[in-house]
Amino acid sequence: MKKLHVLYHDRISTIAPEIYGHFSEHIGGVIYDGIWVGKDSPIPNVRGFRKDLVKKFKRIKPAVLRWPGGCFAETYNWRDGIGKDRPTRLNWWTPYDHRYESNEVGTHEFMDFCEMVGTKAYFAMNITSITPMQAREWMEYCLAPKGSTTLALERERNGRAEPFDIPYWGVGNENWGGGGNMTPEFYALEYRRFSTLMRNITRDLGGTLIAGGADGKDYNWTHGLAKVLSTSEKHVGGMSFHYYTGVKDPLTKKKYEALDCSESAWYATMEKAEGIEDAIKRHYSIAQAYGMEDKLKLVIDEWGCWHPDGSGPTKGYNLFEQQSSMKDAVVTALHLNIFNNHSDKIMMANVAQLCNNIHCLFLANKENCITTPTYHVFDMFKEHQGALALKTVAEENDDITEKISSSASLKDGKFLITLANLSLEKDVELSVDVPGISVDEEAEASVLSTEKADAHNTFAEPEAVTPQVVFVDLSKPLTLKKHSVTAITVKIK
Repeated sequence: MKKLHVLYHDRISTIAPEIYGHFSEHIGGVIYDGIWVGKDSPIPNVRGFRKDLVKKFKRIKPAVLRWPGGCFAETYNWRDGIGKDRPTRLNWWTPYDHRYESNEVGTHEFMDFCEMVGTKAYFAMNITSITPMQAREWMEYCLAPKGSTTLALERERNGRAEPFDIPYWGVGNENWGGGGNMTPEFYALEYRRFSTLMRNITRDLGGTLIAGGADGKDYNWTHGLAKVLSTSEKHVGGMSFHYYTGVKDPLTKKKYEALDCSESAWYATMEKAEGIEDAIKRHYSIAQAYGMEDKLKLVIDEWGCWHPDGSGPTKGYNLFEQQSSMKDAVVTALHLNIFNNHSDKIMMANVAQLCNNIHCLFLANKENCITTPTYHVFDMFKEHQGALALKTVAEENDDITEKISSSASLKDGKFLITLANLSLEKDVELSVDVPGISVDEEAEASVLSTEKADAHNTFAEPEAVTPQVVFVDLSKPLTLKKHSVTAITVKIK
């Protein structure tokens, strides 16, 4: 039997709500026929956005939502998405037989969505194909006070008198790849050039600028970026990096499919997902080495399982759309637990993506819209937001075939303890100990568990995977079912 110690007096940091962030890009079916159906659609909607999705997304208390990309950002002209007569552009990132972007959803529509679900906005700025002045003008258009400038008046003519609240601005996206194929040193100089003008706006009107960081475990990028920015850069408030969990079969050299829960696929996925913890430690330690730990706190603004597409409802029509199973739910819990346990290093994280793409929370098509197991994990973990993270220690926890992922936090006189059993086939007995404080032994638990690891929700069976509420006695060992996720709320006496 394993034993988990929740260390009441060993505090890590307050968990930034933004760690429970999301991402919505103009790619595949995320926006069109995803979150957006149009104001004139027969599908129930709120000013063009799916009504059911709005309601369910709001329920999980989304802290921040990144937009418009991703790779799409590096070809995006913000003026295409304002006003009445919007141009249609080529967009490689849309479905295979429909390479066009209507710009129907632009700045005003996206901010309307953020306000209706109660989330903060995080804009990814294009620095590959626009000038620093164009970047500055988008910020002025969005943030300038009512009636103050020509751009503020233009915003008012387009239906919004008051400024938008956009606290986060990413300066570029994946600039080591599709965002310009830059070296870290070249990107750092571009960051300095763009941020100099962007800071003209944020200095007076607020907002945090986030530098574009590494691909996964590319520590050379972080060294190069931190070295240049440490010499002179003052206008930086965070550093992104991207980490995707996608693994290949060693024999075929092909990625394991989304619903492949064979032993080899399962444990390769879990081990790759666990690797994000080492990446967090090393990227942050490099920032510390250059004295930049306060300015380069981590923003993991793209993360999740990236399986081959074609397993989702549209069967490959939407680019990068994949089905989401209990395998993805366990990976989600593993990531969020790791983020909680390193909340002193992380200021934001954004799961990729919100709908119909990669590690999504929703799958939608026409009149259908369902939540995925990943959605349920975010719902189960949501009360970690703004809570004080506590260290947890699990004894005898090195074997991946029966490993427990854990984190705990304290807020409003309650502990939230979140657990994931990473084992494909083994139930695990676990006793929970909270030394140094008296707690109620009876606790409420939400459990996401299925017999088959590839279980998933479909349009025909939208609640095949859904959490169940049970009561547990902490004076006795708990049974954590194989490949399951559990969230336990414990009251302090």
